[in-house]
Amino acid sequence: MKQDYTPEDELLFLALGGSGEIGMNVNLYGAQGKWIMVDLGMTFSGNEYPGVELVFADLEFIEARAKDLIGIVLTHAHEDHIGAVPYFAGDLGVPLYATPFTADLVARKLEEAGLLGEVELNIIEDDHGQIELGPFSITYLPLAHSIAEGNALLIDTPHGRIFHTGDWKLDEEPIIGEPTTEEELRDIGAEGVLALVCDSTNVFNPNPSGSEGAVHRALMEEVARHSGKRVVVTTFASNVARLQTLGEVARETGRQICVAGRSLDRIIEVAQDNGYLADFPAPVDFETAMGLPRGEVLIIATGGQGEPRAALSRMAESNHPIELVAGDVVLFSSRQIPGNEIAIGKIQNQLAARGIQMVTDRQALIHVSGHPGRPELEALYSWLKPEILVPVHGEIRHMAEQARVGKASGIPHQVVQKNGDIVRLAPGKPGKLAEVRAGRLVLDGDIIAPADGDAITMRRRIAGEGVLVVVLARGARPVIEAVGLPLDEDLPEFLAEAAEDVLKAIGRLKGRDAKDEAAVREAARLAARRCAQRWSGKRPQVRVVMPGSAG
Repeated sequence: MKQDYTPEDELLFLALGGSGEIGMNVNLYGAQGKWIMVDLGMTFSGNEYPGVELVFADLEFIEARAKDLIGIVLTHAHEDHIGAVPYFAGDLGVPLYATPFTADLVARKLEEAGLLGEVELNIIEDDHGQIELGPFSITYLPLAHSIAEGNALLIDTPHGRIFHTGDWKLDEEPIIGEPTTEEELRDIGAEGVLALVCDSTNVFNPNPSGSEGAVHRALMEEVARHSGKRVVVTTFASNVARLQTLGEVARETGRQICVAGRSLDRIIEVAQDNGYLADFPAPVDFETAMGLPRGEVLIIATGGQGEPRAALSRMAESNHPIELVAGDVVLFSSRQIPGNEIAIGKIQNQLAARGIQMVTDRQALIHVSGHPGRPELEALYSWLKPEILVPVHGEIRHMAEQARVGKASGIPHQVVQKNGDIVRLAPGKPGKLAEVRAGRLVLDGDIIAPADGDAITMRRRIAGEGVLVVVLARGARPVIEAVGLPLDEDLPEFLAEAAEDVLKAIGRLKGRDAKDEAAVREAARLAARRCAQRWSGKRPQVRVVMPGSAG
């Protein structure tokens, strides 16, 4: 294989995001000198990147080979699969492919970015729709998930067929859409599947993920049980099946619907534009909702993950037009995403302190996952009978466990890879060939920058240790400003001592060092930092300013 990693007479797989983590899915398949990309997602930042909300996969590998990239195929409309499209699709310069609901949401993102006319967006209108991209023939296969139009991709290549699951589950009562049947999947397996590239998220769940139909019945019972009370349901905005259920629950329990959250408004509009939620009740506005008897309104709200600016958070803080009081009920019809526990707990504590009752999926079956548990994985293995299993969409522990499950189920080959591993699927024994850069980028303000760049690194250090600014003006005593040091009442004494230490350090310089600006700056920096550490235990970042100097 050439050092430039151009696929020759072989079939390659490379994840740039989503393998070794949950979110930010970006997958590449290569054959006969060409690449296709499956999904172009993002993830949300945590405390790891101060001041940053969005995190992207570093596409350096495929950007350097953009002339060989022939298309981006999108499986479904969750942000971890389409969220990076408006930031990178224009530069990559290749067509996008998506089913109608996904395409509508992508088009709105492109329009907001001013790219709608510059990026080719192709809509796959029919279930089992097909596209031809160079050596790849791709068929969309609808599978159940927690969003409308979740799809697997059946990718025919010169070396065999790949079944790329996307995010999926098995659901006999999906509420929205008609998933590919077991019979159809068995037929695909009988025709031969070289590789199954498969979602690993829920591999540790020993039970099936559960049905939207069961959630429908549980929500109906739960809302009916709270007759005479104002009920708020928080759920993922993208779960169109859940919104369909809530519309029916409201109608059958004699309640009017009120929608609180812009992302919910957008999803409902897109869903209805694409033939879903046709009988969803017309929502009432906040003022009308507050004027209704408490038992005659059902409020659907964003914010179940603890997002500070979302509707539920503002309700918990009594900072929203929808006012909640003791006796009201909040149903959390969503799972707790790992990492959000503290934020969700804060909101739940605020609600509990005000006497508001809460029900989560631990008390009632008001939520099911959109990802397959172990029995569903084992069922898919038995139907497709792949030669190779490539776990994706999970942390390393999830993917390694799925490989073990696949091996126990009789799949001959399992390849546990991570972002940046180039895997040869055919010909010959499958395995890793090489490792390429697969870093992270962040949207920092309006700039896309390296996640490990100087700006983020320095901001992280400042957040943890604080900062000192030392101003050295010729003929004047040093002036020092401290930000973020835990000194409070001792601050004036510290600043005076730090200034004295800086003067002494500069005074100890002899000969050429005494006139060397760099040596003076370094002496002042070290003296100020040592003083701060002595007083506070912190080692702040120190910036030395010399007015009038060349530096």
